[in-house]
Amino acid sequence: MSPDFTLLPRPGLLFLICSALGSVSSVPQLVTCGWQGLDLTGAHTVVLCPPNCGQQGVTVFGTGTYASISSICGAAIHRGLVSPSGGAVMVHKQPGRYQYVASSSNGIQSRALSSWSSSFDLTKAASVPLELTSTNTTVKQENKAPKKPSVKKALTGGNKDCQIDIAMVIDSSNNIGQRRFNLQKNFVTKLAAMLKVGPTGPHMGLVQASGSPKTEFSLSNYTQPKELLFAIKELAFLGGDTNTGKAIMHASENFFTQEKGGRRGHPKVMVVLVDGWPSDNLDQGALLAKESGINVFMVSVAKPSPEELSMVQDRNFMKKAVCRDNGFFNYSISSWFTTTKHVKPLAQRLCMLDGLLCSKTCYNSVNIGFLIDGSSSVGVDSFRQVLEFLAGIARSFEISDIGAHIGAVQFTYEQRLEFGMTDYFNKDDAIKALKNIYYMNGGTATGEAITYATKRLFRRTGPGRNFLIIVTDGQSYDDVVTPALNAQKEGIIIYSVGVAWAPRHDLESMASDPKDSHTLFTRDFSGLTDFIPALVRGICRDFAENN
Repeated sequence: MSPDFTLLPRPGLLFLICSALGSVSSVPQLVTCGWQGLDLTGAHTVVLCPPNCGQQGVTVFGTGTYASISSICGAAIHRGLVSPSGGAVMVHKQPGRYQYVASSSNGIQSRALSSWSSSFDLTKAASVPLELTSTNTTVKQENKAPKKPSVKKALTGGNKDCQIDIAMVIDSSNNIGQRRFNLQKNFVTKLAAMLKVGPTGPHMGLVQASGSPKTEFSLSNYTQPKELLFAIKELAFLGGDTNTGKAIMHASENFFTQEKGGRRGHPKVMVVLVDGWPSDNLDQGALLAKESGINVFMVSVAKPSPEELSMVQDRNFMKKAVCRDNGFFNYSISSWFTTTKHVKPLAQRLCMLDGLLCSKTCYNSVNIGFLIDGSSSVGVDSFRQVLEFLAGIARSFEISDIGAHIGAVQFTYEQRLEFGMTDYFNKDDAIKALKNIYYMNGGTATGEAITYATKRLFRRTGPGRNFLIIVTDGQSYDDVVTPALNAQKEGIIIYSVGVAWAPRHDLESMASDPKDSHTLFTRDFSGLTDFIPALVRGICRDFAENN
């Protein structure tokens, strides 16, 4: 098929647009620097990037093929298809993939990403601006005045100082009724506008709480303000019970995944609106939200009167639902008729990123060092069982550049750094490196190994963040007490895991206090995997107690 060309007139400028692909828009779409691939609807789209995008801190994931959460213009500069002064580029939507590779090119540092549900790649735009020296150039079409190009106005990028993912859980029960439900929608609409939702700002999705929770739209459905506000206004009242606990559980399980638009590294926030009090128990949903690093804000409107308190199943539901009972995550409004004055203060609170203490959990915040006995008494087959055991622990944590980290040291009389905490920012790669460790074979000097691991694996950080798991099957030929105490003074929490002939006294001497919960022992290597749940729970308990 021969390409068709369309001339688009602009003052002093002609755009020559090639539309050889049937699904390619014939008009370049103006975008902002923060526009992501997922903000485009067409399979093949020509976009026009503004100048200076490379100076605006754009985020790009991948090389050549980019995750759809990447800035289009940032990727175009990285690819060398657009200069810092801006220009046109063709965007082609692609399926999701694994292993987006990081690289630095043309002043843009792209980041690695383990997987994403959709991608895009770029080619040079078939449209080439033909700059004309005359400012009086016109294009005649049968003596008719030329039509203006139908270029969409670039929409807001959002509040860059409040890049959070928000799940709004609204009350749609019989208790609130249709009239107050409409007032609630009006409040949520104003809150979304005040937050300045947009591609590079907050993203918002919504769940209705009634007899059964219902997801109305996810985080990735509406990233432009007008579309979001329209979607909120179109919500239909459901009726039924006020099963807020079920709604919190539902949103915690399903809402913040990457497939649903959850953005890696962005704080997860859940705003729960309750008219009066919930019909069900909030404990399980609240626990899952805490473990998932979700900042739950409970907004109570029209609290129960003294006469109604006898009907409330749990009078402390507001405190139990949040991860910190410090007043920051609870907000009270006296009536649905007075919500307007609360829009700004609530929006400001949601955007206080330093106050979002629930974002950090043990699963995405700890540094775990594995100190592995490679002595001759272990043997090749048992050594493989040890590595499988440690891989099982690693699988429980969110290993990434901004999440949890693992590192490993193997020891005999000598020590060998297998890999450090910053060598692998991808869980699959880290576990593969762990399972591929080559068995050394030699003696047992655990004390020197603890000192070595303390210096080579860890850097000083907040309390309850650094953990050392020692796995050994025998008695050490050197002192273990002093090195272990020195490591603990550096803020490292030690778990001792003994197998076969490992003396109980040595294990307890190395372990942190309380000794009984930080010391584990099994007669056979096959029993190690039984310790995985206990170790993960213990690490999370230590993290919670210190944070």
